[in-house]
Parts: sequence; structure tokens; C-alpha cells
Amino acid sequence: MSSSPRRDVIRIDLSAGTVTRDRVPASWRRDYLGGKGLGARYLYDELDPGTDPLGPDNRLCLLLGPLSGYLPGESRYAAITKSPLTGVFLDSYSGGSFADALAGALPEAFGFVIEGVADGPRTVTVTDGEVRIEDAADLWGADAAETDAAIDGSVACIGPAGENRVAYATIASDGGDHHAGRGGAGAVMGAKRLKAVAVRGEPPTLPDELAGLRDRYAAAYRDDDTGRWQAAGETVESVDFANEVGVLSTRGWQGGRFDDAGDIGIEAVREAATGRENAEDAVPGGFRVDTDEGESIPRGGALMSLGAGLGVDDVETVVRLASICDRLGMDAISAGNAVAWAMRAGDGVGRGSAGGSPQAGSGEGSRSPDPTGRSDGLDPDLSFGDADAAAALLSAIATRSTDLGDVLADGVARAEKRRDGGAVPTVKSMELPSYDPRGAAGMALAYATSDRGGCHRRARPVEREAFQRDEWTTADRVATVIGAQNVRSTLWSLVVDDFAGETMWSDLGAEWLAAVGIEYDRESLATLGERVWTLVRLFNVREGIDRADDSLPDLFEEPLPDGPAAGRTVDREAFDAMLDAYYAARGWSPDGVPTADTVDRLGLRAVVDDETPLGSATAAGDGNTSTDGPRGRGP
Repeated sequence: MSSSPRRDVIRIDLSAGTVTRDRVPASWRRDYLGGKGLGARYLYDELDPGTDPLGPDNRLCLLLGPLSGYLPGESRYAAITKSPLTGVFLDSYSGGSFADALAGALPEAFGFVIEGVADGPRTVTVTDGEVRIEDAADLWGADAAETDAAIDGSVACIGPAGENRVAYATIASDGGDHHAGRGGAGAVMGAKRLKAVAVRGEPPTLPDELAGLRDRYAAAYRDDDTGRWQAAGETVESVDFANEVGVLSTRGWQGGRFDDAGDIGIEAVREAATGRENAEDAVPGGFRVDTDEGESIPRGGALMSLGAGLGVDDVETVVRLASICDRLGMDAISAGNAVAWAMRAGDGVGRGSAGGSPQAGSGEGSRSPDPTGRSDGLDPDLSFGDADAAAALLSAIATRSTDLGDVLADGVARAEKRRDGGAVPTVKSMELPSYDPRGAAGMALAYATSDRGGCHRRARPVEREAFQRDEWTTADRVATVIGAQNVRSTLWSLVVDDFAGETMWSDLGAEWLAAVGIEYDRESLATLGERVWTLVRLFNVREGIDRADDSLPDLFEEPLPDGPAAGRTVDREAFDAMLDAYYAARGWSPDGVPTADTVDRLGLRAVVDDETPLGSATAAGDGNTSTDGPRGRGP
């Protein structure tokens, strides 16, 4: 079969109102494949240090991989930009119909590189391969479900949270069932006044040469541990797992075990559900649950952050909160943590003296005086378990319609700087998901070194370490985290389904690439993953990131008060030694900066510009290209 036809990107300049097609350099396609790798290359090449994430010069890349539309599992696209939440690199991924439609409608293109700011609301539409910029004034203000219903075709859109530049706004598809979720890609889209990208087209036809390969991989996934896990409970099972091992963050990170987890876990969701997403598939998707606003598909991360995290113990109520986030276009993990921050403050937990007037937010929504009349905007009646108050605050965040909502719309880290509230942890200003690292020290390293901020998707050592806490060594944790980070950098450059992609860990996609005429072996793909991870680190270093940012909040030095991990902490000295070992294995300096030797080894010397510092010496060792971390699953 001939090689993959993807060669181009569609350039959209919203300021100029122009659409052009550019050829991606052959060396970029070879060294970065697509998806995460290609997006990292564009951001590093085209953004100046200090570029405003919400300004016209930031790029928003919506990208596919060379095999999009062919691979088993659910097709996905990558949203890649500079994050308004963290100020560093962001890659976020979404499934649903949009990726398949884009792959079919633009078979020669990886996707879009979008810049500029339109002078009014716009949509980008793809019809019969033609890309146009169109007026969208009538859609501004609509939520994700309303926007999807109003547009013909497969849609990636923002809701009110994106329009109001909430720092953790999402890009939603399928009426809010799927999201490019973390880090605020939706806020970048809103700042550009881009309401939606709509694709009118069919998924690509699977070539005969690939049909047998896809069937074989799909069958392998059905028999894989992760495939059986997903078929049984999808990501909802994560609630029960985290609670069982004592790492389920509860009531704003005040505990590691939720006594009512059974009321929001897998059995409760099964009982409330009306069916499964893609129920006809051998490995179905999420559970469909009816709410007053329409059907919702809750994911494990939402149930953890909006359920246990807020002390809400009724599954249908938690699903209602998740549905609010989905329709408004807001990351449920960050939003849940923001509400928990306010609830801790309202309960008087972890709060000092608050005061002062808030600064103006970055959104364009209207703000009204705080209804409590308090100068600090914190509601003394906002307490854990109060779902109605949580729902009201979520809406206020998305619209920036109250003083407190406006403060929290910029993220917990900025809220903490503007007024004292409840202690809720962040890494690089990104709110953490609900796996408490005090119960699994490897997660402390995974969070601290995640390239987009506090994230569990890069590596999830908790799934093994939680059962072997006293057996794992520093070397085990470092190898596991680096291995997973490298593998996922490769697979996210192919833009594979996170779960079905488990079947590709053995060769990192080499067999699939060979089937379309692109020759790699596993070693070269492993190096590609490390190259992508290192290029992202260089981007972040150029933005000022160093060892001080690869750290955890002091909260985790306090012992967990309950559950199987009770009494455990993140020991600062042990963590520092683990970080030293991580840097050494990566071939980075003791300050976390890739060295010249590492840059040369990965073929990045010609890429690095004069504004990017390089480390002068490694902490120890000579780099690590291992990709033999454990497979993982999670919300």
C-alpha cells in the first residue's frame, strides 16, 4: 500500500480571515509523526517566549495522526496550544465523531493551525474538502449541546466557559459527550472568537489492506486486561479502585477514603444508566444516564472530583453536576477542585484571613456583586455535600457572573494568590486529579514532572504501586514514569485511542505504520517518543520552567488521616532524591534542563533556538530511552 497521504496542515488566520494550505516538512513528519509531536514542533517553532496564551499570536492546533480513521478503538484528535491555565505547553485529546469526520473530509491534511483573533464570533466549516470561515454571531452564548444541535455536521465547539475565557474551558464534541478537557484549550478558542469547527463528511473508508489488521488488533484488545476492564466498567471503576487503596481525594483533599464511594461508584452508575455509549461494539464506551437537562455520560474523573471531592454521595446528583460542566464546556477535574477550594474556605478549613478586592478577570462575561456581601467573596454557607450550591457556583464560574465565580474561573492557583481560601493542590498551576500521591509516591513524581501540569494521563504508577508500596524502589518509580511518558508521547503523536492503544505498546505502532508504507522499528519509535517529550520540556524551559516548578504543595507532607494509606506522606527528602534520579535518567541537568548531549543524541540540535537554555551537566547517568513502564488506565 502507498504511504499515508497526510502531508499538509490547513492554516487559518482569523485576524486576516484567510485559509491556506501548507506542506509539512518531510523531516517533521518523520521525526514527529503527527498529533502531539507535530503540534510541539509548530508551537516551539512559531511562538516567542512569553506569548500571551489568550492573545492573537498563540496557536491552536487541532491535529490528527498519519493513521487517523484506521486504527482500532475510538478515533481521536489532539488540541495543542499554550495553556492559559499553566502558561506552558498543553496537549489535550478528544474522541467522538469529530476526529473521524475530519480524517475523512481532509484526507491529505493533519488538521488545522489556527492563529489571530476574529472581529466577531466565527465558525470554521469543512464541506466537500473546502474550508471556510463563517459568521457565528447567532451561536455566541449557546452551550455545547445547543451549539452541536444547531450546526450540521460533526462539531468541536466551546460553551459559555470558553467564551468567557475560563482558564480550564474545554473543546466539546457530540453535544458535550466528549471533550479536549484539561488546561484551557477552549479558552484559547474563545479568545480567538472561534465558536466551533464543523466538519460535514463521512469517516474514511478502511482500505482492504488494513481491515484484517484492524480486526486482529480489535480482537487482541477485547482479550487484553484493559479491554476487559473497559468493557466491564469503563473509567467509572476508577472511583472504586482509588477508594479501595486509599488514594481517593475526599472533601477537598482532606482524606483518602470516601465512606459513600459505593453510592457514586460502578454499581451505582450501572443501576442509574439507561445504556452504554457505542453499545453495539465489543468494547462499549461510557454509561448513559438521564438528567433533567438531557442525557449525560459521566467519566471516572468527574465522579471523583465532583462526587468524593465535594462530599456529594448520590450518583444522579453527581451526574447532574458533571452534565453542567459538559454543557458549559468546563473541565470537571479543575472545576471540581475550584468548588472544593471554596467549600474548604466556607467551612473554615485551611483558610487564613481573607480580604481585598478581586482583580479584573480575563473573561468578557458580566460580573455582579457577591451576594453574600463579604469583602472576600467567600460564601460561609458553601459547604461539602451541598450539591445545589455547587451547581450554582459551577454556573457562576463558567459565566463569571459573580465575584467568587470570576476569581475561580482563573484557576485555584491564581485564586490562592488573590485571596486566602481552602488548600487545594496544583502543580504548575493545574489542579490535580483525585489520586492522592501520599498513597503512591510514584504519582508524586508523575504529577511533578508532567509536561502539561498536574496530570495523571502521562503516567499512572498508582495502579501497581498502591498494591506494592513497600516493595517499590526509587529506580522502579523513575523507570515506570519515564517509560509511560515516552510511550504515550509516541502513541499521542499517532493519536491513538488511549485504551485500545494498549495493544500497540509492544511495537509502538511499527506494524501499523509499515502497513501504510512508513518504516520504523520499535527503537526508533521509542526515540521519537523521548524526542517529543524533550522538545516539550525545551518549550517549557524557554517559558521559565525549572526544578522549582517540578514540585508538590506542602499539603502532601501532612499525613493522610484515613483509609489503607493512613499516615503516609510525601517525604520531601525522598522526593528530591527521586527527582534527581529522574533528571539523571532523562539526561537533564540537576535543575531539570535538557543538556547539550541529550539534545544532540535526540537530533534536536538544529531545532533549539538561542533563547532556550541548555543544561551544562547531567545529574548522573547518560539518558534513558526506556519505554517499558506498566500499562495504565484511568479517567
